[in-house]
Amino acid sequence: MFIDLQNISRSFGNNPALIDVNLRLEMGRIGLLGPNGAGKSTLLKILLGALPPSSGNGRLLDHDLASAGVALRRSIGYMPEADALVPGMQGAEYVAFAGELCGMARKQALRRAHEVLTYLGLEEARYRKLEEYSTGMKQRLKLAQALVHDPPVLLLDEPTSGMDPAGREGMLDLLVRLGKDHGKAILLSTHLLGDIDKVCDAVVILHQGRILCQGPVQELCRRRQDRYRLQIQDDPTGLLEDLRLEGVQILHDNGRGEYRVQVPASWTTQAFFKLAQVHDVVVRGLQADDEDLEELFHRVIQETKHI
Repeated sequence: MFIDLQNISRSFGNNPALIDVNLRLEMGRIGLLGPNGAGKSTLLKILLGALPPSSGNGRLLDHDLASAGVALRRSIGYMPEADALVPGMQGAEYVAFAGELCGMARKQALRRAHEVLTYLGLEEARYRKLEEYSTGMKQRLKLAQALVHDPPVLLLDEPTSGMDPAGREGMLDLLVRLGKDHGKAILLSTHLLGDIDKVCDAVVILHQGRILCQGPVQELCRRRQDRYRLQIQDDPTGLLEDLRLEGVQILHDNGRGEYRVQVPASWTTQAFFKLAQVHDVVVRGLQADDEDLEELFHRVIQETKHI
């Protein structure tokens, strides 16, 4: 078991940050999704053993959160949202220092720092002072210090924060590779749906300190019987017009012959092909258009409001 939490709560004065959190997760790439202020960072700090819960108990990688201390943190690579950089230090020096703090010998930490910086595309910046790094480079540097001691688990707090689109895509590609090629268990905390959609197979949705749902994304998303993705060859004008007359809504047209459509309750998939034959066009593809992660998120939030 990767994470096993029972009734974890945490308050700051009279303000509850987490409320009766029960969470059981197997190893994998897991998204911790919620708006700002949902309690995500508080939960990560409890998993690190850096912040005690007000009540409840739990384990991470068979370490007891209440007593494991340093042994627990040596099993985890933590990438904080804040920079937490030391001005005046060089990149390689900073990452090696993080390795030493995890118990590595200095020579081993320095060698490993160079390896990780090369893997993350910071080879040419390894001797540059940290204050000279761009936002994207700082994010990669924070990932480097989380990886230097080769932990089995990565806890990542808003890893793409402040990055431009190209840098963000590069970071997400790195995280996918770390999970798939290097077997890292990843808990990615973010308010960005796209980051989780790209990296994670499972999701935990946290809102106002409570877990609203958890599990594999494909299992949580509802199957839709009224929505399809339709690919059409040739001129679709006549077919689309007839579809509209039959009560089919065209939700999206990508301009390349691919459409998202919503059909009335009595609709059958054969009707697509019959109308296509009438207009002498070819249906190249037809598949169900199930609920996506964004729709899942908004649905569970709305359901909570009605409780």
